[in-house]
Amino acid sequence: MPVMEGKAMLFKEFADIDAFPICLDTNDPEKIIETVKLMAPTFGGINLEDISAPRCFEIEERLKEELDIPVFHDDQHGTAVVTMAALFSALKIVGKPIESLNVLMLGLGAAGVAVTKMMLASGISNIIGCDRKGALSTTREDFEQMTPIKRWYSENSNPEKRTGTPADVIDGMDLFVGVSGPGLIEASALERMNDDAIVFAMANPTPEVMPEDAEPYVRIMATGRSDYPNQINNVLAFPGIFRGALDAGAPRITEEMKLAAAQGIADVVAAEDLSEDYIIPSVFDRDVAPAVAKAVVEEARRDGIARVSEETGTFSTIE
Repeated sequence: MPVMEGKAMLFKEFADIDAFPICLDTNDPEKIIETVKLMAPTFGGINLEDISAPRCFEIEERLKEELDIPVFHDDQHGTAVVTMAALFSALKIVGKPIESLNVLMLGLGAAGVAVTKMMLASGISNIIGCDRKGALSTTREDFEQMTPIKRWYSENSNPEKRTGTPADVIDGMDLFVGVSGPGLIEASALERMNDDAIVFAMANPTPEVMPEDAEPYVRIMATGRSDYPNQINNVLAFPGIFRGALDAGAPRITEEMKLAAAQGIADVVAAEDLSEDYIIPSVFDRDVAPAVAKAVVEEARRDGIARVSEETGTFSTIE
């Protein structure tokens, strides 16, 4: 409940949205779906929180299909949006086209899968995902026993079918993204990444590799912590995303709206201020939520799903 109350306060503080913390005493996807559907007429949007993989995927997809208000699982998409914002800024510094990137993803829970999907949508095609057993691929011995989401991941990543631990497959990577656990990659392994390596080690409170250990090997480093530069924090995303979706009267939050939100966050960092230690705005930057909301509204209108008229502010239905 304290986490939920904190999120509600952040919604109000940054986006002037009245949010209500509601905790359910069940892990049963059907009960969660049914309860949310029954409560939905009261609310303008639903922010799902702290639902683990793989249940979170089914719950969110079902609710998105069956409700006509935005449904957003912050552990997935908030993390993905802010990660993409940091990447957009980092690429301006290293000068690499996004389509050329080789990416190693460590941790394939809710956040890791969502980040991967956004990267694929952005044009990145060479991604290797690692779970506790190593790199995923369709040739791995346990492929048939994998969860549906991991089978999907295996089929849409690792085109060279590389095998082994993260340290075994890190050679030639441009970007390492960690959403897993503390100390899971040796700093010395980062030396085998390509020049101008980018590392986003986001496990909290202890990242996959500490910034001071990674520093000799990488150009740009980000974590989920506030005591290091470049904090990748969901609060940069979810208040503005919901503000934009509500202002547009959008029935859902699309992939294009999420990418627009990521670009909106990145654009808050002025070109003259951009540096290796400043690729993402501060969580206290008051310009972020309005910029994200504006980007989301514009994308909803481009998509044709905005139900609030730009001219009159009136609400209309979509056939």
